[in-house]
Amino acid sequence: MEWHEAYTRPGSGLAERLAEVRTAINHYLDMSGTGFARVISMCSGDGRDLLGALAVRDDASRVEGLLVEYDPGLAERARKAIEGSPAHLTVRCADAADSSVYAEAAPAELVLMCGVFGNISDQDVHGTIAALPQLCGAGAHVIWTRHREGPDLTPLIREWFRTTGFEEVSFVAPDNASWSVGSHRFTGTPQPLDVGAHWFNFVR
Repeated sequence: MEWHEAYTRPGSGLAERLAEVRTAINHYLDMSGTGFARVISMCSGDGRDLLGALAVRDDASRVEGLLVEYDPGLAERARKAIEGSPAHLTVRCADAADSSVYAEAAPAELVLMCGVFGNISDQDVHGTIAALPQLCGAGAHVIWTRHREGPDLTPLIREWFRTTGFEEVSFVAPDNASWSVGSHRFTGTPQPLDVGAHWFNFVR
């Protein structure tokens, strides 16, 4: 988990990416109204992206959802971090690629896929995007991250979102960094969850 500490170093790429993800989360919550917002966070780590965004909000209590993390140490950190949060969040230590994990959490209004696409094969990225209508309710937003080291897959990722029924809300990719953060709104028809599917395998 030592690499995770880079999130706390000012000026590091991971710290800058984290700040942008929090901005995207808050943008969604700002425009989503006042009702309950259900969130799914895949490969959530210690939850610092979502929890950091909620920490500065007066309406965090309207957020409910599921954080899924495979690493027991990071999952335990997330559990401790949510203890004082007014949000209604559950942390599950499990394989985020296993669709059955989301049986009681989908459909969601916000799906976080941060740190996923840079660690799985291109084929699995495509397949996972194709499966997102199973996790998304109508109008849901998906926030994702991916490095842009060659070959840069982000143009294809954005196209795959488009052809799966998503409208791009924002795509942030600084010239002086290799990270990127995308946000897309689901304009298609939600699909039933294919319980028992396995969407991806980590290769990095």
